[in-house]
Amino acid sequence: MSDESRIDARRERAERRMARLRRLRRIPLRFVLPNLVTLLALCLGLTAIRLATEGLFEQAVVAIVAAAILDGLDGRIARALKGASRFGAELDSLADFVDFGVAPALLLYFWALHENKSLGWFAALIFAVACALRLARFNVMIDDPNRPPWMGHFFVGMPAPAGAITVMLPMYLHFGAGAPSSPAFVPLEIAYVLLIAFLMASRIPHFSGKKIGRIPREWFMPLLLAVMATLLLVATYPMQMLTVLSILYLALIPLAVRKYRSCARAPAEPPPAGP
Repeated sequence: MSDESRIDARRERAERRMARLRRLRRIPLRFVLPNLVTLLALCLGLTAIRLATEGLFEQAVVAIVAAAILDGLDGRIARALKGASRFGAELDSLADFVDFGVAPALLLYFWALHENKSLGWFAALIFAVACALRLARFNVMIDDPNRPPWMGHFFVGMPAPAGAITVMLPMYLHFGAGAPSSPAFVPLEIAYVLLIAFLMASRIPHFSGKKIGRIPREWFMPLLLAVMATLLLVATYPMQMLTVLSILYLALIPLAVRKYRSCARAPAEPPPAGP
C-alpha cells in the first residue's frame, strides 16, 4: 500500500471516529447536578468511616447527618429540575447503602460495640444487611404499577437515612447528655441496634415527607420560622437536638401505623347509604 493510500485510510478512520463522537448525545446539566449531590453524600459517608477509625466519633456523626441531609436534597433537586433518571436512582441506592448502612454500623462498632466483639459485630452486620434489604425492597416497590396513590405518603419499613440517624441515639446521649459509656451498657446498645435493624427490614409503615406539596399561605411564616429555629438549634446544640429528633421520630411510629391502617381500610368501606 502506498503512502497516499495509508494517509487516506487514516483520514477516513479519523472522520468516522469524529462522526461517532458527534452522534453521542450531550447530557444536560439538570441530570448532572443531582448525581453530584449524591456523590458528595457518598464522600461524606466514606469520610465518616475514616473519622471513626481515627476515634473522631463526634465528627463522624456530623458527616453521616450531613450525608442524610444531602440525600434528602438530591431527589428533590432531580424532581425540580426534571432530571430524574434510572442511573441516578441506582447511584442513589448504592450511595445510601454505604452512607446509612455501612458507615453507621462501623461507627457504632468502633465506638462501643467492639467491647463485645462477637455480639457487637453481629449487630453491626445485621444492621447493614437490614439496610440493604430495605433499599432493595424500596427499589422494587417504586416500580409497582398497582400501588395505590395514598401509599406515597408512607414508607414501608424505616427509611435508611432515618435508620442511620436514630441508630446513633446512644452516641447522642453520651456526647450531648453525658450518659455513661461502659461495657455494662453494651448489651443494651446491641439490643437497640437490632431493634432499629428490625424496623428497617419490617413492613411497619412510617410517615413520608416526599408527598408534601403546597402549604396554606397563613402557615408559611410560622413554618419558615420553625424551620429556621430548628436549624439554628441543631447547629448550636447538635447532639441534644439529634436526641430530641430521634426520640420524636420513634414516637411517631405508632401514629404512622394507625394512619396507614385507616387509609388501607378507607377504599374497602362501602359508600354511605342515600337518604
